[in-house]
Amino acid sequence: MKKKGKTPAEQRWMLRQRKDPYVKASHAQHFRCRSAFKLLEIDDKFHLLQPGYGVVDCGAAPGAWSQVAVQRVNSDGADPESPFGTVVGIDLLNIPPLDGAHFLSSHDVTDPSTHTKLLELLPGGQAHVILSDMAPNASGFKEMDHERLIRMCFSLLDLAEKILKPGGSLICKYWDGALAQKLQEKLSGVFGSVRTLKPNASRKDSAEKYFFAQMYKKPMR
Repeated sequence: MKKKGKTPAEQRWMLRQRKDPYVKASHAQHFRCRSAFKLLEIDDKFHLLQPGYGVVDCGAAPGAWSQVAVQRVNSDGADPESPFGTVVGIDLLNIPPLDGAHFLSSHDVTDPSTHTKLLELLPGGQAHVILSDMAPNASGFKEMDHERLIRMCFSLLDLAEKILKPGGSLICKYWDGALAQKLQEKLSGVFGSVRTLKPNASRKDSAEKYFFAQMYKKPMR
């Protein structure tokens, strides 16, 4: 039986991967995927990940952002002179084990039972930083995918209310579109500072951007 050849789209993807300097660098530096360089760039600029911090990585698979977080908050104890942090990653998919991280594979970020586990794993039940590089599976309908991702980002505000320390930070990926301003306004209601980022490692032809929110203020009830 003759093997089916690669489709033109698959061939273009493979060519792009071979030419991508971040793909090469991720292999050289043993990161699980190129997305690690987005978080490295953001953290190099804003220093949000500090030794001793508690970090929750939402949509963590395959674990590249958690790798960065483990290094930066010293949750693997690589520097015995610095405080030890905590990194907890969550994903509906399986996340391969990583020294210095607790992974909740096959878990939904919006599920109250997941929140309960986070409260148990985080020191004092609180995180300094929530990271989210999560995204829905693309349907091919741009507006629908945009809306689904924005809804996922809104769910992070519910999570923040349960686990984020006052003064804490949140990074969430979104795809540019009609609802982005609504999300920014909602973030601005509970964070002192909200800015939009497009790291160099984000592909230029991608609609992906990140909101970086700092100085969390727990909403009054």
